[in-house]
Amino acid sequence: MLTVTSTAIDAVKVVTPKLIADHRGAFCETYNQERFAEHGIMENFVQDNQSVSAAIGTIRGLHFQGHPAAQAKLVRVLKGRILDVVVDLRRSSPTYGKWIAEELSAENHKQVFIPAGFAHGFCTLEIDTHVFYKVSAFYSPPNDFGVAWDDPDLAIDWPVTPSKAVLSDRDSRMPQFNSLPRYFE
Repeated sequence: MLTVTSTAIDAVKVVTPKLIADHRGAFCETYNQERFAEHGIMENFVQDNQSVSAAIGTIRGLHFQGHPAAQAKLVRVLKGRILDVVVDLRRSSPTYGKWIAEELSAENHKQVFIPAGFAHGFCTLEIDTHVFYKVSAFYSPPNDFGVAWDDPDLAIDWPVTPSKAVLSDRDSRMPQFNSLPRYFE
């Protein structure tokens, strides 16, 4: 019912549900705790979030929650397309400071599983894009952090220039990667 593949950062997985199509349309099971556990994804998701971005080039992120409210995420697109980006913040990891990107769309049905210990963000590639994600911890304002989306040390290959990026005030003021405290070992 689903395919799970590793990325260049092994802990981050791409999950593709099997689409069953017939004359009525299509159906897929986007989350099943038992099936995910068979692939080593053992999270207990407690909250669902959805964002709607009107413009192409909207950047949301790079966000994460620190302990004790660190979150794993399962991200998918309901409408439109995004470039989904994940940055490893685990200091003891061999991929610390590395990032991966995956295109997610309503058409490809891909999802990205992101364990706790990573920053997450995305850039919209179509107008009126709807992103849905499950998280394993409730939103906690005192534990809500981020890193600059355009940090030169990370050198993320975003599909938008800084002058064309649509950002929130908060996201435009995130700290640089090399100034982050040790949130995750």
